[in-house]
Amino acid sequence: MTVLIAGAGIAGLSLALTCHELGLPVKVFEQVDNITPLGVGINLQPHAVREIFEMGLADEIEQIGLRTREVAYFSKAGHRIWSEERGEWAGYNWPQYSIHRGYLQMMLFDAVVARLGPDCIETGAQVDGFSQTDSGVSATIRTKTGTKQVTGAVLVGADGIHSGIRAHFHPDEGAPVWGGAVLWRGTTTAKPFLSGATMAMAGHENQKFVTYPISRPDPQTGESLINWIAELKFKPDASWNREDYNRAGKLADFLPRFESWAFDWLDIPQMIRDANIILEFPMIDRNPLDRWSHNRVTLLGDAAHAMYPIGSNGATQGIIDARVLGKYFASHGVGAAALAAYDTERRPVCNAIVLANRGNGPDQVMELVEQRCGGDFARIEDVLTREELTKTASAYKKVAGFEVETLNNAPSIVGG
Repeated sequence: MTVLIAGAGIAGLSLALTCHELGLPVKVFEQVDNITPLGVGINLQPHAVREIFEMGLADEIEQIGLRTREVAYFSKAGHRIWSEERGEWAGYNWPQYSIHRGYLQMMLFDAVVARLGPDCIETGAQVDGFSQTDSGVSATIRTKTGTKQVTGAVLVGADGIHSGIRAHFHPDEGAPVWGGAVLWRGTTTAKPFLSGATMAMAGHENQKFVTYPISRPDPQTGESLINWIAELKFKPDASWNREDYNRAGKLADFLPRFESWAFDWLDIPQMIRDANIILEFPMIDRNPLDRWSHNRVTLLGDAAHAMYPIGSNGATQGIIDARVLGKYFASHGVGAAALAAYDTERRPVCNAIVLANRGNGPDQVMELVEQRCGGDFARIEDVLTREELTKTASAYKKVAGFEVETLNNAPSIVGG
């Protein structure tokens, strides 16, 4: 009955907690020796936050995240195009959180260790191969001291965008897909802007700046940790560095393009100069698959549907994956039938989000403004109709599964 999980990222740890909730034995194998809080800021949409709450972690996420109040889109001249409330302010029964990715992962890790015991997660251990029968899976685990075999009922590949388990089924897939965009991601300690809990985006498809606070203001200084992403787009056939979560970014590579972006609501070049850390990462994804589950082995999270960081859906969808798979473990048993049902439900949804994000997702309103007026306008109504402003956002919410009424009225995924 044991569920074997390759990868102790956000999706894999969410599945471990879900299995524990269902009373299922689980073992997680993580290839890094020490799990540390890597990354910068992300957003968790209300449908993922609902699942975090239902996993009994409402107090924990409240301590490390900031409830997102609104999302606002601006032109490259700093003019407001569109804004809408988020989370509880938008009528959801659950908040949206802006949060440090690493802190979220460590929150889940600590919960797994506390509930399942420290032996549940084995670090420095990589799934290096597997075989399966109609009754179970045998995985080869490689460590610094050698290899060993472990057996379980199913094997779940939550081992990220470079998933070895995905590569087993798709050996000719090759490297992730790069469409030409490079991200410089950083954090800066500064006073929050606009509402104090705003996720702001400025620019257009070829040049964009995204920023939001990921901590509450310090009571004495009034400053928060501000997450930001500076994005530039190049020709897809241009050469660039391979993705690396730890590569330091260089100001000379991107700051000159943003020097004039000092707005009355935010001085972007100063935000960049004051950064605590800057990392460089090409924006990549993988092509949608026509199958995730192969008998007793399946994929989860980025291993299944690595997507562009548009629309705040990467971590969110990984958490939803874990909960839906848990639902089918409960109804179908821990075996091939559950994995097949999970595949049928989740794969079409996530594939659609991958493709929507390639089409710029809800950020497309900024590109439309750029095309029509170069980003300079007095009244947005002279550039875009009200219908155009709302259509893109509402369509994306439907694709991504977080329309307000639909989510609020939906039964719980696990035990609903």
